[in-house]
Amino acid sequence: MTQTSAQALLDTRPPTAPAVPAVPRAVQEREPAATGNGATVAMPSGRRVLVVDADAACADSLVTQLRRHGHEALGVRRGADALRAHEDADLVLLDLELPDLDGLEVCRTLRAVSRVPVIIVTARASELDCVLGLQAGADDYVAKPYGLRELMARIEAVMRRAEWQPAAAREIRHGRLHIDVGSREVLVGDEEVALTRKEFDLLCLLASHPGTVIARKQLLQQVWGDSWSRRTVDTHVSSLRGKLGDSGWIVTVRGVGFMLGSP
Repeated sequence: MTQTSAQALLDTRPPTAPAVPAVPRAVQEREPAATGNGATVAMPSGRRVLVVDADAACADSLVTQLRRHGHEALGVRRGADALRAHEDADLVLLDLELPDLDGLEVCRTLRAVSRVPVIIVTARASELDCVLGLQAGADDYVAKPYGLRELMARIEAVMRRAEWQPAAAREIRHGRLHIDVGSREVLVGDEEVALTRKEFDLLCLLASHPGTVIARKQLLQQVWGDSWSRRTVDTHVSSLRGKLGDSGWIVTVRGVGFMLGSP
């Protein structure tokens, strides 16, 4: 697939035309008929939904439909853009055919660092593809072509399950290290440590997985969107070690990546 420059569809203005826009084949063919008694199917509303799909026509149509049903929908074309934008989303609709990263790898990375629900929406319709998607951390798997009502019902079901889960930790404590995720403050003992945005994101990612080695590639994808060099990670790790006051806070696992230490 030919790579294109990253695009984020930020226009939240509602459509001006009263008619419903043409729905691509991926959505259209399995749209169920209206119920016989004339009742309408209730649609979920009010979610911040990130649509990740390289197919511009399909993504634009889905974003429009989601907005018509009360969602705040945003579309991106690349996996790297999804890794940067997911923090502001309540739900991610993820296609697997992306121009820069494999969709399953994007799903694994999201699941490693975030609790945001992910529904894979893709043309890969085999049982094996579905199994791989769920094993990668997806909460549900929808094959194209799909019905809009079916997708909305699946969104509602996934969000219901997510709301029953306990809230993600807002504070991380590891020995003398204390990270307040909400205020983005870091303390070592009683001393506050001033970090840049990327330094904080890097430290928070490592501290969220104590005892786990995080690969360089995953660090680049999650913190920088895979748009920087390997040297970028080394530079920020060196800076973090200096600011934390002990190189033992971040351990290098040669040939693999980094993990949080206990100096």
